[in-house]
Amino acid sequence: MNFINWEIIYRLFLAACLGAFIGAERSFFKKQAGMRTFALVALGAALFAYVGFVLEPNTPTRVLANLVVGIGFLGAGLIFLHEEKVVGLTTAAALWVTTAIGAAIGVGYYVEGIFVTILSLIILWALVYIENLIRKE
Repeated sequence: MNFINWEIIYRLFLAACLGAFIGAERSFFKKQAGMRTFALVALGAALFAYVGFVLEPNTPTRVLANLVVGIGFLGAGLIFLHEEKVVGLTTAAALWVTTAIGAAIGVGYYVEGIFVTILSLIILWALVYIENLIRKE
Protein backbone atom coordinates (compact mmCIF):
# COMPACT_ATOMS: atom_id res chain seq x y z
CA MET A 1 0.00 0.00 0.00
CA ASN A 2 1.19 3.50 -0.88
CA PHE A 3 0.28 6.06 1.80
CA ILE A 4 2.19 8.93 0.26
CA ASN A 5 -0.04 11.55 -1.34
CA TRP A 6 2.18 12.60 -4.24
CA GLU A 7 -0.26 15.30 -5.31
CA ILE A 8 0.17 17.30 -2.09
CA ILE A 9 3.94 16.69 -2.17
CA TYR A 10 3.97 18.20 -5.67
CA ARG A 11 1.83 21.15 -4.53
CA LEU A 12 4.07 21.90 -1.57
CA PHE A 13 7.24 21.63 -3.66
CA LEU A 14 5.82 23.86 -6.39
CA ALA A 15 4.63 26.47 -3.88
CA ALA A 16 8.05 26.56 -2.20
CA CYS A 17 9.79 26.94 -5.59
CA LEU A 18 7.51 29.76 -6.70
CA GLY A 19 8.03 31.54 -3.38
CA ALA A 20 11.78 31.10 -3.74
CA PHE A 21 11.69 32.70 -7.21
CA ILE A 22 10.10 35.83 -5.78
CA GLY A 23 12.47 35.72 -2.81
CA ALA A 24 15.43 35.52 -5.19
CA GLU A 25 14.37 38.82 -6.71
CA ARG A 26 14.16 40.37 -3.25
CA SER A 27 17.59 38.92 -2.35
CA PHE A 28 19.07 40.31 -5.58
CA PHE A 29 18.00 43.80 -4.52
CA LYS A 30 19.32 43.14 -0.97
CA LYS A 31 15.96 43.48 0.77
CA GLN A 32 15.10 42.34 4.31
CA ALA A 33 13.39 39.07 3.36
CA GLY A 34 14.87 36.71 0.79
CA MET A 35 14.56 33.30 -0.77
CA ARG A 36 14.18 31.29 2.41
CA THR A 37 11.54 33.57 3.86
CA PHE A 38 9.47 33.67 0.69
CA ALA A 39 9.80 29.91 0.10
CA LEU A 40 8.67 29.18 3.66
CA VAL A 41 5.75 31.58 3.44
CA ALA A 42 4.52 30.01 0.18
CA LEU A 43 5.06 26.51 1.57
CA GLY A 44 3.16 27.28 4.77
CA ALA A 45 0.31 28.94 2.89
CA ALA A 46 0.02 25.94 0.57
CA LEU A 47 -0.14 23.50 3.46
CA PHE A 48 -2.63 25.57 5.44
CA ALA A 49 -4.84 26.03 2.38
CA TYR A 50 -4.70 22.32 1.54
CA VAL A 51 -5.44 21.20 5.09
CA GLY A 52 -8.22 23.79 5.35
CA PHE A 53 -9.89 22.42 2.25
CA VAL A 54 -9.48 18.82 3.39
CA LEU A 55 -10.77 19.40 6.93
CA GLU A 56 -13.43 21.99 6.12
CA PRO A 57 -14.53 21.34 2.52
CA ASN A 58 -17.75 23.35 3.03
CA THR A 59 -16.12 26.38 4.66
CA PRO A 60 -12.50 26.64 3.48
CA THR A 61 -12.62 30.43 3.44
CA ARG A 62 -12.01 30.56 7.19
CA VAL A 63 -8.51 29.19 6.76
CA LEU A 64 -7.80 31.46 3.79
CA ALA A 65 -9.04 34.53 5.67
CA ASN A 66 -6.75 33.73 8.57
CA LEU A 67 -3.80 33.34 6.19
CA VAL A 68 -4.38 36.93 5.10
CA VAL A 69 -4.55 38.13 8.71
CA GLY A 70 -1.47 36.17 9.72
CA ILE A 71 0.70 37.37 6.88
CA GLY A 72 -0.40 40.92 7.66
CA PHE A 73 1.43 40.70 10.98
CA LEU A 74 4.57 39.32 9.35
CA GLY A 75 4.45 41.97 6.63
CA ALA A 76 3.93 44.75 9.16
CA GLY A 77 7.19 43.73 10.80
CA LEU A 78 9.02 44.44 7.54
CA ILE A 79 7.75 48.01 7.17
CA PHE A 80 9.52 50.78 9.07
CA LEU A 81 10.39 54.46 8.85
CA HIS A 82 14.03 55.25 8.12
CA GLU A 83 15.15 58.86 7.80
CA GLU A 84 11.62 60.07 6.97
CA LYS A 85 11.22 57.39 4.30
CA VAL A 86 9.02 54.28 4.48
CA VAL A 87 11.12 51.16 3.85
CA GLY A 88 10.00 47.59 3.29
CA LEU A 89 6.60 48.23 1.78
CA THR A 90 7.30 46.45 -1.52
CA THR A 91 8.82 43.45 0.27
CA ALA A 92 5.76 43.24 2.53
CA ALA A 93 3.47 43.42 -0.50
CA ALA A 94 5.50 40.73 -2.26
CA LEU A 95 5.21 38.54 0.83
CA TRP A 96 1.44 39.08 0.82
CA VAL A 97 1.20 38.06 -2.85
CA THR A 98 3.45 35.06 -2.18
CA THR A 99 0.98 33.90 0.47
CA ALA A 100 -1.80 34.06 -2.09
CA ILE A 101 0.34 32.12 -4.57
CA GLY A 102 1.04 29.43 -2.00
CA ALA A 103 -2.64 29.19 -1.08
CA ALA A 104 -3.64 28.93 -4.74
CA ILE A 105 -1.15 26.13 -5.35
CA GLY A 106 -2.22 24.43 -2.12
CA VAL A 107 -5.79 24.07 -3.36
CA GLY A 108 -4.77 23.06 -6.86
CA TYR A 109 -4.86 26.29 -8.88
CA TYR A 110 -1.52 25.68 -10.57
CA VAL A 111 -1.93 27.85 -13.65
CA GLU A 112 -3.16 30.79 -11.61
CA GLY A 113 -0.33 30.47 -9.08
CA ILE A 114 2.32 30.23 -11.78
CA PHE A 115 0.79 33.15 -13.70
CA VAL A 116 0.72 35.39 -10.60
CA THR A 117 4.33 34.44 -9.86
CA ILE A 118 5.40 35.48 -13.36
CA LEU A 119 3.35 38.67 -13.19
CA SER A 120 4.79 39.49 -9.76
CA LEU A 121 8.34 39.03 -11.04
CA ILE A 122 7.61 41.28 -14.01
CA ILE A 123 6.22 43.92 -11.66
CA LEU A 124 9.21 43.67 -9.33
CA TRP A 125 11.84 43.62 -12.11
CA ALA A 126 10.42 45.92 -14.77
CA LEU A 127 8.63 48.56 -12.75
CA VAL A 128 11.68 49.39 -10.63
CA TYR A 129 13.40 50.66 -13.78
CA ILE A 130 10.34 52.68 -14.80
CA GLU A 131 10.14 54.15 -11.28
CA ASN A 132 13.80 55.14 -11.48
CA LEU A 133 13.18 56.89 -14.82
CA ILE A 134 10.25 58.79 -13.34
CA ARG A 135 12.28 59.85 -10.28
CA LYS A 136 15.08 61.21 -12.49
CA GLU A 137 12.72 63.58 -14.32
